[in-house]
Amino acid sequence: MAAKKTAGWRIGTNYLVRTVTHYYSGKLLALTPGELVLGEAAWIPDTGRFSVAVADGVLSEVEPYPGEVLVMRGAVVDACKWKHALPRERK
Repeated sequence: MAAKKTAGWRIGTNYLVRTVTHYYSGKLLALTPGELVLGEAAWIPDTGRFSVAVADGVLSEVEPYPGEVLVMRGAVVDACKWKHALPRERK
């Protein structure tokens, strides 16, 4: 299934999202005016060296969500496509 593009975001694409407090990873399932809905999501309290995390997919700490998570769009600082398997193991 092709990804649906919505204002720069692509539904069905994996992202690493930086918020004003921490990071989240997940597959973008839906986009509302106020929220990103992420599936297969994890809270990333510590990426380690950011450039290594993005390039190689290596993260220092991972706390997977058991289900979907809503990230408030007003808290998003930036995001990048996550080109690795989504982290699902607690670390």
